Amino acid sequence: MSTALTSTALTTTTATPVGPFTVIVAPAGDENPDGAMVLASGWTDDLSTLTPQIHPSLRPDTFTERAHITGITDAVIAFHEGDLTAIDDVAVHQVSAEFRSHAWDMLRTVQAGTVVTYTQYAALSGRPAAVRAAAGACAFNAAALFVPCHRVVRTDGTMGGFRWGLPVKHWLLEHEGAAVGVQQQQPALPI
Repeated sequence: MSTALTSTALTTTTATPVGPFTVIVAPAGDENPDGAMVLASGWTDDLSTLTPQIHPSLRPDTFTERAHITGITDAVIAFHEGDLTAIDDVAVHQVSAEFRSHAWDMLRTVQAGTVVTYTQYAALSGRPAAVRAAAGACAFNAAALFVPCHRVVRTDGTMGGFRWGLPVKHWLLEHEGAAVGVQQQQPALPI
């Protein structure tokens, strides 16, 4: 028997300017009286790349595909069309140890159009020396876009990594108006 928040999750895939964006949602209902919550999301149309990111205690047994999930699909479309705050109030549910869970919550406070370095993100999360742990919070973030790990960059201003690829991260930062300070690292010039 699953210990999941819900035994059945809803999924929806939306076309975006940077490719298909899929969301896995624990629907509102008896098992989830607080309302629909995003369990995982990313720029893919392959559920098998998203489901392993869901903590085993939350992982649903079955998935029901929907063309539209009220509130979720609307927020994804609105964000990609320019309403950068449309994703801010979408509920997300992820499970991890105390620091990582708190770090995900803090990442949701980084406003669109703003970037923070991994060092700044560690400090924002309450542990300034935990830069690697902050980077790990980004790496294990299952709810991309809604928990905006794309807004974290390296100290030198380069983008660093992103599960969904650097072209997607670059597009997101540019879309949010933050790309001006994010430059690709230039190779050293020969003397």
